[in-house]
Amino acid sequence: MTPAGIREVAAHAGVSIGTISNFLNHPERLSEAMAKRVAEAIDAVGFVPSNAARQLRMGVSSVIGYLASDIGNPHFGEIATSVQARATELGLSVFIADAQEDPRQEDAYLDAFAQHHVRGLLVASHHPVEERLALLRRRGTPSVLVGQRASSAEQPSVSVDEFSGGRQAVEHLWDAGCRRIAFVGGPAGIVQVAARRAGADAVANAHGIGLREVVVTERSVAAGRKAGAMIAAMSAEERPDGVFAVNDLLALGILQELVGRGVRVPEDLALIGYDDNEFAEASLIPLTSVSRRHRDVGEIVVDALFETIQERSPAELHRELEPILVPRRSTQGFLRA
Repeated sequence: MTPAGIREVAAHAGVSIGTISNFLNHPERLSEAMAKRVAEAIDAVGFVPSNAARQLRMGVSSVIGYLASDIGNPHFGEIATSVQARATELGLSVFIADAQEDPRQEDAYLDAFAQHHVRGLLVASHHPVEERLALLRRRGTPSVLVGQRASSAEQPSVSVDEFSGGRQAVEHLWDAGCRRIAFVGGPAGIVQVAARRAGADAVANAHGIGLREVVVTERSVAAGRKAGAMIAAMSAEERPDGVFAVNDLLALGILQELVGRGVRVPEDLALIGYDDNEFAEASLIPLTSVSRRHRDVGEIVVDALFETIQERSPAELHRELEPILVPRRSTQGFLRA
């Protein structure tokens, strides 16, 4: 069935096509009675106005795009929620895309956003995307890089000091009495993972210890369970007494496996995650975590994009937020042998 168009609406209302156009684009030109007549005709024929087409004619869009690396990770979902809240306050709508950590999918979505003439982009990626964003910027689509500090002086970004987060995590384990500390995470090519590892190494080296390493290719609960099984299988003398997992999903998987195999957390092994997602505190053994949960992050990134859209440089071109360590039961009560 062919959707109804403005000709059908005009015929039903008994008015000209120009009157329908005014109703859609310049409603102030119509009397209250005429506007009511047209609105009733629209409802009667089931006409759906094409906002996209109108935006193309006017050269202005009320839609921004948010491209997440993995919307299944609660961290990105929380950002999406706060972005939507701020965008609504500014009269903008948000289209959300999930790249599922696939660079090819990221490229496809960036193309789709550009083709649909979104007003601007918020891009939360684990991959190098600045060259791509520069190309889109030259073609008229501004953007803000979220969660990764941009290297370009022309690319606004809002990120977290991941080095500081890694440093805080291992310092906390050291202060708790841990001396055989392991880092669980990967791949090292991901900027955020590498920065957290660098911060962790800085503290370990300062205390004269080397971090043990359990490399994983995914940062999921399932990957955490595999890492937890490896750690639990070690003898008590070989096993780490402190573990820093590069995100909470990994940490929760490790926790499940250790407890299931009789390794006590935190008495035998202190465990810390990263992101402080909603499940960290709700876990059976509440998880110590490094928090990146800034309640106003949506406002920060949307406002930075809005300033860029208006061709005004944001107050801070590269804004870097400080993570905060949130201690909980998984590290409180460690008993050093």
